[in-house]
Amino acid sequence: MRSIALHRLGRVPYARSQALQRELVQLRRRGEVRDTLLLVEHPPVFTLGRLQSCEANVRATREEIEAAGASVVQSERGGNVTFHGPGQLVAYPILDLNGHRKDMRWFVHSLEDAMIATAAAFGVTARRGVAGEEGIWVDDRKLGALGVHVSRWVTSHGLALNVDPDLRFFDMIVPCGLQRPVTSLAREVAAGRRATLAEATTQFEAAFSSTFESALDGEEEPPPWRRAFDGEAH
Repeated sequence: MRSIALHRLGRVPYARSQALQRELVQLRRRGEVRDTLLLVEHPPVFTLGRLQSCEANVRATREEIEAAGASVVQSERGGNVTFHGPGQLVAYPILDLNGHRKDMRWFVHSLEDAMIATAAAFGVTARRGVAGEEGIWVDDRKLGALGVHVSRWVTSHGLALNVDPDLRFFDMIVPCGLQRPVTSLAREVAAGRRATLAEATTQFEAAFSSTFESALDGEEEPPPWRRAFDGEAH
C-alpha cells in the first residue's frame, strides 16, 4: 500500500498555508518530499477563487468583514468565493498524481467520497453535487466545499468540511456563487449526537486513507520544511 505523510498543523492563517503549499508542490515535484496531506483550521477568512465573478459574490463590505473579525484573501485555487474558519476541517493534499491516477475527475470524486464517508460516520447522508454543484450536499444544503489546483499533476488546495463553524459568516457571501443554504455536521446530526472537529478529523483520516488506498503516517523525523514551519510559529 502507498503511504502519505500526514501533518496536522492546527490553526494556520490562510496566506501562510498557501505559501507552504507552493513550497511543498515544488519539493514534491523534485521528489524531495513524499505525498503529503495537510490538515488545518483557519482563522475567519473569505477566499476568492480564480473566477472573475468572485468579487461580485461578496455581499458584505470590507469594513463589515473586518468588524466581524474576518479578512479577504485571493486564492490560487479554482472555483468561486468561500469561507474558512474555526470549526471547519480543511484538508490540502499535496499529491503527485503520477503515482495515483492522472485523472482530475477521479481526484475530485475521491475528495468528495472522503467527505461523504466522514459525514456517514456521524449518521449524515450526503451526496456529490450534480453539474455546477461542486462539493457535497445534504439535500439542497451544502456541507463541504472543493477548490483544487493542479500543476504538472501535483495537487494543492483541496476541501473544507463544515463540522461546527459559525454559519453566519456564509451570509456575507454567495458561497461558491450558488444561492443555496450552507449547513454543518453539527446541524445535521441526530438529536443527542455531537459533531466535534477532533472526531471529524479522525473519521476523515480513515476515509481519506481508504479512498486513496494509502496509509497515512506521521513522519518519525520531521522533514526540514516542517521544522522551519514550526519554528516560524514561535
